[in-house]
Amino acid sequence: MKNRLALALFVLFSILTLAHNPALAQDSSEISRKVVARVAPQYPNIARAMNIQGSVKADVLVAANGTAKSIEVKGGHPLLGQSAQDALRQWKWEPASHETHEIVELKFKL
Repeated sequence: MKNRLALALFVLFSILTLAHNPALAQDSSEISRKVVARVAPQYPNIARAMNIQGSVKADVLVAANGTAKSIEVKGGHPLLGQSAQDALRQWKWEPASHETHEIVELKFKL
């Protein structure tokens, strides 16, 4: 019985220790890197002709050197998404010691 209690306490202590260790947590948008070069997205002709406006939200995986490694569109009109991705591929962030995920919102207005 004492062994079970000791094991349970050890497991609980281990979980609590790991859960609060910031070194083991993934990067979040709260730890945002500074953008050093922005490129405005091109307004797609078809979206302009259809009077489509709005925002595109994207999760950008930024490499340590500050370039966009991958981009995942999280929301917005599909006709605006590709233009947003094309622009974000040209953005540059400040260098860091590791990759980060940056949440970016681009607005399209006529």
